[in-house]
Formats: sequence, structure tokens, C-alpha cells
Amino acid sequence: MTLEQLRIFIAVAEREHVTQAAAVLNLTQSATSAAIAALEDRHAVRLFDRVGRRIVLTEAGRLFVDEARAVLARADQAERLLGDLAGLKRGSLRLAASQTVANYWLPALMQQFRASYPGFALSLDVANTEAVARMVHAATVDLGFVEGQITDPTLWTRALPGDDLVLVVAPGHPWEQHPPRGAAALGGSVWVTREPGSGTRAVFEEALAQQGITIDAVEIALELPTNEAVRAAVEAGAGATILSSLVVQASLDAGSLRKISYDLPPRSFQILHHKARHLSLAEKRFLDLAVPFDERRPA
Repeated sequence: MTLEQLRIFIAVAEREHVTQAAAVLNLTQSATSAAIAALEDRHAVRLFDRVGRRIVLTEAGRLFVDEARAVLARADQAERLLGDLAGLKRGSLRLAASQTVANYWLPALMQQFRASYPGFALSLDVANTEAVARMVHAATVDLGFVEGQITDPTLWTRALPGDDLVLVVAPGHPWEQHPPRGAAALGGSVWVTREPGSGTRAVFEEALAQQGITIDAVEIALELPTNEAVRAAVEAGAGATILSSLVVQASLDAGSLRKISYDLPPRSFQILHHKARHLSLAEKRFLDLAVPFDERRPA
């Protein structure tokens, strides 16, 4: 059994499709199929059932895939250690971030790191807060950066200075002349929101909760998967929303959105790292850029 066979097995298992896995791995379909067959023949166990044109994991395959991922995670950790010993001359750093952080805050930090360590390849997955936390928990990324609060006990978290959140509407909205006051007034507009699981949506629900009302008490016209889609919908007059000032500042400057005075809770960003994982030298150097000296995680 080789690490390459395990990588091929996991790729096929995740996609339940040999051709798609081969394309992702830059292998031929025959080489991919041969690697799976070698695993099955060597250990006399069937990992996949062929159902028509599809393949599905057998019970043995479902059990084996978690072990295979664990072996590859350990191999990746060993590779990172060797990278440490090489003085950060080469290696990779896998990051994941929620949308506001990924689009407006993290790219400059990534460029600073690359300027110091040009031999390192950085990758970034973008998802909502809950999905990023799941990636860090599963060790498919090294560090996570999110806007929402995370309670997973397996993760180490550190708060960073965040952003300001603002209530915005399109020009001509009634709230321009009569800003909402109290819980009842929030029901005076339809709303455009992010999807459940996003940090921005969590802040919106928290703002309602502070007024003693739930999300079900307001009318949501649109529920959209990105900050930019929410902003565009509000600019088109679809309703009110709460977004990061980083997302809406250009629209406020252009006059396509109006900021409405309303007391909103402050928001910090959070760094996520799995407690059970070795904090590599590359990760420490990246955190040096992001976190004030007295707030860094102990080595």
C-alpha cells in the first residue's frame, strides 16, 4: 500500500467517479482504476460496488476512507516538519476563510507572507463560517479565518480586530427619513440576508435578539449565498440588510446605498486551528503577521 494509492482511493471515494478523480489527479483513467484494483486485490477486499455507470463505496470502503485520510494527514504533517527543517524555503500553506475575511482582509496578509517566503504556495478555500470550521476540524486546511463565533472544543480560537457592520438600504427607502427604533420598527421593511451558517447572518440574528425578536418575526425577501449578491440586491431595492462596512463602502461612496443609523454589536474575526495538530513553523510565521505579539498562540 502506497500513499499514492491512498490519495487515488480518497479522490475516487469523494467523487464516486473514476474519470472525474483521474482528471483532478492528472492521471489516466486506466492508471486510476489500476491503483484501486491493486488495493482491492492486495487485501482481498472490495472497496467499491459498480452500480451501472456509477461506483459507490462498500461498507469496507466507508470504514477504510477515514483511516486513509488519517494516514495522509500524518504524512502531510511529516512533510511540513521537513519544510520547517529546510528553513521555509519551500512548502505549502492551506487556508480557509469566510467571505468578508477572504475577499477584503486576508489577500494582503497572504501577499506579505509570499513576499517573505516566495517558495511557499498558498491556497485559499472560501466558504461560510460553519463550513470553514468543519474544514479545520477535518484537517483539510491548516488555518481558518472566520467572522462568526465557533464553539467546537477541538479547535483553538483567537479573536482579531474585526470590522464594523452597518444597516444599509437603497436610496428612497423610508428608513432614510425615519430610521428604525426598537423591535417593531425592524418589521417595517423586507430584508435581504446571507444564508444560515454565515457570520453576517449570525450578527443579523443577534441584532434582532437584542431587540427581543427572532428571525421569524421579520420578512426575508431574499436569502443569498454571497455578500456581493446581497449588496447588489439591496442596491436594486429588494430590501434592507446588515453587511460589513468593507463590503458596502464603495457603494456608500457612490451613493447607490444609504447607511441607516442603528446600534449594532461589534464583530471580531476569529483564527481557527486544530488543537491536536502540530503548529508548523510556516503557520507560526503567518500568525506573526496577523496577531499582535502578546496574543500569539504558545508554541
